[in-house]
Amino acid sequence: MPVEKTEVLVVGAGQAGIAMSEHLHSYGIPHIVLERNRVAERWRSCRWDSLVANGPAWHDRFPGLTFPKDGPDDFVPKERVADYLAAYAQKIEAPIRCGVEVKDVRRKQGQTGFQIETSEGPIEAECVVAATGPFQIPVIPSVVPDKADFTQIHSASYRNPEQLPEGSVLVIGAGSSGAQIAEELMRNGRKVYLSVGPHDRPPRSYRGRDFVWWLGVLNKWDAEATPGVEHTTIAVSGANGGHTVDFRRLAADGMTLLGRTETYEDGKLTFAPDLAENIAKGDANYLSLLGEADAYVTRNGLDLPEEPSARDFLPNPECVKHPLLELDLKKAGISTIIWATGFGVDYNWLKVEALDENGRPRHQRGVSSEPGVYFLGLPWQTRRGSSFIWGVWHDAKYVADHIAKQRSYMAYRPSHGEK
Repeated sequence: MPVEKTEVLVVGAGQAGIAMSEHLHSYGIPHIVLERNRVAERWRSCRWDSLVANGPAWHDRFPGLTFPKDGPDDFVPKERVADYLAAYAQKIEAPIRCGVEVKDVRRKQGQTGFQIETSEGPIEAECVVAATGPFQIPVIPSVVPDKADFTQIHSASYRNPEQLPEGSVLVIGAGSSGAQIAEELMRNGRKVYLSVGPHDRPPRSYRGRDFVWWLGVLNKWDAEATPGVEHTTIAVSGANGGHTVDFRRLAADGMTLLGRTETYEDGKLTFAPDLAENIAKGDANYLSLLGEADAYVTRNGLDLPEEPSARDFLPNPECVKHPLLELDLKKAGISTIIWATGFGVDYNWLKVEALDENGRPRHQRGVSSEPGVYFLGLPWQTRRGSSFIWGVWHDAKYVADHIAKQRSYMAYRPSHGEK
């Protein structure tokens, strides 16, 4: 059978793959986008039911289409985000094939390009773009044994409070996912314990502007990654119309805060004595942004209302002043542990020299160490905004530009002819 050929193969039809397709199309570069499930599948099946986008609709979208059912300042529910991405793919006529899994990518021997094995047969391509995103393998640290008498799930498997057995819940990890899930469970009547590690805690809004606006005018979205920064936990929420994550408020409402989770033995978990420090550093991050915002308003003479109450904090609750360093899970009535501890990547299908010794992409702004292989959709791929829908759109343009430049080099022929 003849082998199908294309110039660029894009793996994944989430926000990254769709953005990649738009920019390749603008260059007139033939390509195929393969998706093993549905378009934007992770938005539909790997998020909890009440999740909304963490950025308002006016900001976190592609340039060429607004959200049809949401106002510009709304935080769009996950299903409508998925619908939006599917509609955008249809609008740009992206050549997406769903239900096709990429199993193996290898460089062709003695030739340019790559041999790709898929569930629907082989394909040859000059370039491959891995647009599978950062949320590939849920990571659960090996702290509590699987055989322990508790339900243990990753935040990627959490859907709603009703799915959990009766009893108290321990949420480990207090970034955006962990904080929102913990609050939802508490509002649903559960007793909740939340393990809080180091984090940044931006204000949801300040002086009448959402924090995404402030990060824009202060040029923070364009901040490039520095060692360690790409792993910083951000606690921010678009839930219930959007609000600043306030750990003291959560504690005042009945949640018990804990430090970083450390060890488990005989039904007991131990925690680092770092809770007050982690809360204080989150406060410092919060106050720093407020200070920069105030300076920007003054410098530019903007008519934005002052908000002195934004600097008012509740007093530290007892769980911060006298933190628990050990917790007997049975005695606390805990039946479920939810690990909001992030994700790993899986590029086992990519059999080329584009990964480091830990299996992570080796790249510069998405251009990998293997000529012809590209990555897209990674956190901090080019800047702080890379994880957002609008950010991946700009990253995709950079990758498409690089592919187009390399394409022009390969098309070059000397005017006197080659010998």
